[in-house]
Amino acid sequence: MKLQTILKLPDCRVLSEGRPEREVTRVFCCDLLSIAMSRAPSDSVWVTVMGNKNTVAVASLADVACIVLAEGVSMDQDSLEKASEEGIAVLSTELPVFDMALNIYRAGME
Repeated sequence: MKLQTILKLPDCRVLSEGRPEREVTRVFCCDLLSIAMSRAPSDSVWVTVMGNKNTVAVASLADVACIVLAEGVSMDQDSLEKASEEGIAVLSTELPVFDMALNIYRAGME
């Protein structure tokens, strides 16, 4: 599925567009940066409640295509600018982590 499909999901607010044409292959849910750093699949959508600069750094190291911040979490402007520089999309949603991951899966990974 293309990232642009996720960018259009109704329960999400786009904070950084990333590269909409990028192919996304998996959904990954995790709130521990050390685990995400070693286990987040490349080209995945990472759903988390961790909205800080370290989240962007880990996403970049793991080659994650998109970070979705659940539970209404947002991200500061400096971190969003860094995500944009790295080509990482960042979205925010009020939904819980599981519900958002399920919505992404249903949108095109079935």
